[in-house]
Amino acid sequence: MKEISKILLDWYSANKRELPWRETTDPYRIWISEIILQQTRIVQGYEYFLKFIERFPNVQELAKADEDEVLKYWQGLGYYSRARNLHIAAKSIANRETFPVTYEEVRSLKGVGDYTAAAICSIAYGLPYAVVDGNVYRVISRLFGIDTPIDSGKGKKLFAELAQSIMCKYSPGIYNQAIMDFGAIQCTPQKPLCHQCPLAEKCYAYHYSKQNTLPVKQHHTKIKKRYFNYIDVHAGIYTFINKREKDDIWKNLYELPLIETTEEIDEATFYSLPEFQALIKTNEKPLLRCVCKGIKHILSHRIIYANFYEVILPEDTSSFSSYQRIKRIDLDSYPVSRLVNLYFEKK
Repeated sequence: MKEISKILLDWYSANKRELPWRETTDPYRIWISEIILQQTRIVQGYEYFLKFIERFPNVQELAKADEDEVLKYWQGLGYYSRARNLHIAAKSIANRETFPVTYEEVRSLKGVGDYTAAAICSIAYGLPYAVVDGNVYRVISRLFGIDTPIDSGKGKKLFAELAQSIMCKYSPGIYNQAIMDFGAIQCTPQKPLCHQCPLAEKCYAYHYSKQNTLPVKQHHTKIKKRYFNYIDVHAGIYTFINKREKDDIWKNLYELPLIETTEEIDEATFYSLPEFQALIKTNEKPLLRCVCKGIKHILSHRIIYANFYEVILPEDTSSFSSYQRIKRIDLDSYPVSRLVNLYFEKK
């Protein structure tokens, strides 16, 4: 185990990526980077991290910010519960005035799991907690030839124990970053660089050609199709928006008025929907047209097929009275989903 740890540290010394959150032991900045990178590739998360830290340089600034602003800075990263949880956790930290310093305290923060707590505590404080993320699962399963499903209780316990046993106890923060980078750069999901790998001689998957079958998952995410029909209202200088407040995707983000259907529908069917007709006052005759049709937006466990309809009404319209009326020039001030933002960018 010590030899494996040393090989990983040597590899990291020669191959590590220079990243801004690796130039500090500030637990706040490490926390922000780890939350951003939970479901985001470094190439995308890099710029978001810089902008987020510039606006919210410390936990106090994040805590006192409005949630809409926090979500706006998160816009495009997806998994918006991460941003909401960050905001909640920041408020709890600000109340106690100092960032928590023990694993148990860090782990208790809203949105922080075992992996994130281990990363923060090892990198910021040098505490001996091994990280276990997708990269670590892949490296360990291939190295030792473990086919126990990584999403089973037995598998999670086994991999956590192995990760802890390999970890370099005198430099846990650097080691954790080393094994994560190794999985991201060397032991990649597809076409790992086995012929240039310093662990090849010790690797079960390499000797038995199991790279494509390890690690193993017992469950596969079921993909659900959803059909969204957005309504872009032009009422002079005004339009209408709505805040998503239900426990669903994009909670607390804003969007155009939306009618969700169970299947793809054509324009004539949409215009005749009772839900659409109920939004229009009987004395008003809007101009209608479909401006974007069949946009496919892929999320981790959903595929959304979206149509965007343009509705032109008088500036003093009384239609869409249940929605928030705003000036169109103010649309950019509201946090929206990547799907809606893409539509705005095309306009």
